[in-house]
Amino acid sequence: MPHQTSPRPRPCDRPAVTMAVTADSLVTADFRPRARPRPQRRGHPPGPYRRLLSVPGARAFTAGNLVARLPQGMFSVSAVVMISGTRGSYALAGAVVASGLAVTTVVAPLLARLVDRHGQARVAVPATLITVLGALALVLCVRRGAPDWTLFAAQIATAATPNTGGMARARWNHLLRGDPAALHTANSFEQAADELCYMLGPVVAAFLCTALFPEAGTLVAATLLMTGILLFTAQRATEPPARPGTSAGKAPLRAPGIPPLLAVCLATGAVFGALEVVTIAFADAQGHRAAAGAVLALQAGGSCVAGLLFGALKPAGPAASRLVRCVAAMTALMTLPLLAAAGTGSLPLLAGALLLAGMATAPTMVTTMTLVQQRTPEGRLNEGMTLAVTGLLGGIACGSAAGGWTVEHVTPTAGYGIPVTAAAVALLLALTASARSRTPRPGTPAI
Repeated sequence: MPHQTSPRPRPCDRPAVTMAVTADSLVTADFRPRARPRPQRRGHPPGPYRRLLSVPGARAFTAGNLVARLPQGMFSVSAVVMISGTRGSYALAGAVVASGLAVTTVVAPLLARLVDRHGQARVAVPATLITVLGALALVLCVRRGAPDWTLFAAQIATAATPNTGGMARARWNHLLRGDPAALHTANSFEQAADELCYMLGPVVAAFLCTALFPEAGTLVAATLLMTGILLFTAQRATEPPARPGTSAGKAPLRAPGIPPLLAVCLATGAVFGALEVVTIAFADAQGHRAAAGAVLALQAGGSCVAGLLFGALKPAGPAASRLVRCVAAMTALMTLPLLAAAGTGSLPLLAGALLLAGMATAPTMVTTMTLVQQRTPEGRLNEGMTLAVTGLLGGIACGSAAGGWTVEHVTPTAGYGIPVTAAAVALLLALTASARSRTPRPGTPAI
């Protein structure tokens, strides 16, 4: 009789046992608090700025660029404090700084054109070296009591400062080509960085010049600029390729849509320039001149926060339409400082009004730079963005002059009408530019 064994389980029986064990383990796991949500946290998508800075090489060139950008908010204040403190003349200090600004408006676009043709590292490093030598020469001339004309000559040499913000935006445009949403975030990040540097720069410069010695601000700014540019240009993997043949291409100034944008930049710069001068005069009239810097820092802080929030949002609609909405918001919010100054004369209330008004400036500048990037001819991006910055500088100079005249001949409160008027002009120009962009020329793509 053959040996009998117990029947082996059929294949179909095994899954039933497995299912029972699995179900039991799941029931047990359900009673363990917070046992399963963690993998979901690990899979949570990162925020827009974390994704932005995770681009290979982005953190390295951003760090170097921020170090190089901070001195741009330090040089002017340092020069004014240094010259006025040793020569006893604010008029001379202002004239020296203005001469450097005037030359910058001519030199900066030419320098940016060289950057596009030959690359950032080959142009920015020697240009920065010229700037640093000019700053050191200015310190030496002030220290040795040299004639006044030598101060102007030394300050003019600092006009060779490269457009660090424009070079950073050009790198983002190169790395994020084909991703408009990420480029929008990058432009917002860079605008917030601009606001932060221009907010901290004057504070750092004033502290160094008063706490240490008058030349300290200029010396530290020159050191930071040279160090930052060397760190920034050392990141060659993210540098946009040079375009040696761009000289034969269309100049950005002649590109369709660029001149109206430059006009908007000019009017927007007038808002900034007038607001600064008028706010200082208003605080002085209230007997709180020392608080003017803190009040203006609130405006820059509001713009910085708004820029970061704006970058986290997904852009909606064409950039030209967004520009109209942003400038309209800026025009509306710029009436708040005027109402606060005229209605109460309270400096704290004015500070709150400037904080709110500043929240519209960063979105306006972000959208403007986005349009400049879209409309600038291939291979001329640094030049196009530097033209926009030059327009802003020209507007700042005009706004400062108009605001100063109004404050001196009328009242500080009436001076706030200048930034309101400039913002309204910017809105009119933005509406005109938007209308033209909706009717492109034959063969020209709409933007």
